[in-house]
Amino acid sequence: MTEAPYLGELLRDAPSNWGKWGESDEVGSLNYLDAGQVLRGVGTIKQGSVFTLQRLIGDPKGDPVWPGRSPAERTQIFDESSWDGDDAPNFPGGLHYADDKIDAFLQGSTQYDALGHVWYDGALWNGYSADTTVGGLEKASVEPIADRGVVGRAVLLDMAKFRGKENLDKAETFTHHDLLACAEAQGVTIEKRDILVIRTNFLKLFFDQGEAFYEGFCEPGLIYSPELVQWFQDMEIPNLVTDTIANEVTTDPENGVALVLHNALMRNLGVVFTEICDLEKLAADCASDGQYTFLYVAAPLKVAKASGSPVNPVAIK
Repeated sequence: MTEAPYLGELLRDAPSNWGKWGESDEVGSLNYLDAGQVLRGVGTIKQGSVFTLQRLIGDPKGDPVWPGRSPAERTQIFDESSWDGDDAPNFPGGLHYADDKIDAFLQGSTQYDALGHVWYDGALWNGYSADTTVGGLEKASVEPIADRGVVGRAVLLDMAKFRGKENLDKAETFTHHDLLACAEAQGVTIEKRDILVIRTNFLKLFFDQGEAFYEGFCEPGLIYSPELVQWFQDMEIPNLVTDTIANEVTTDPENGVALVLHNALMRNLGVVFTEICDLEKLAADCASDGQYTFLYVAAPLKVAKASGSPVNPVAIK
């Protein structure tokens, strides 16, 4: 295989939103989600059905994470057995309580990426120096995203169902043309400033295969092309949400580069990424009533200087 091209060369002529919302901006394309977009999202609510999209942390069947990250570990600190000894705490009135803690990668569950999560050429979103990430993100961390929240009209694009599969296969790719065809088949139109929610059901294989899931790891997903990036730019897409670990095909089969869209969309356009969502109940409901649009509401945890944060997005139909 020929050597993969350098991202700086591959994306040399790619569109950029740096400076579009000012030199101090840290939330990128979320700026598209103004009050009008919130109200447009509210207008999709028909029956008041609510779906939470976070995967369970500490699932007895395992937690899917990016290779090299470890699943969250929850530790019980206090339970009823803690109160049996002579040195047990003694609260007036006889109060007992349970307490626990969690040790986890901030991007080890359903989560938002900060815009400063990835970079090349020594610069991250909006031109901030990569040096601002040393010891924690001083710029473009997840905190500004958490402060503003994410609310707007979303559309579910069920790529697995569209292709007649229970789940997409390893390294299977699709383009924005496929997204448009999927939307047409579902009887919905992708509109400007829509939040895109894409179902692949690929993580079913994690639960089916266990550790074998990581052999030759390459998730299915969107594949880079200059036309796709321009489409995201023209459509002013604020947020890309999927049920995979990294939202795009892991290694581009055409050029061998890893996670091209993290850079072309997130670093350059400020498109915010949400990953590892559980879309199964939402997808089943959309298929049953034919409504694939909904109000999407999300706010990651406010963690200072963090490159990502857990989140439990909510879809309201």
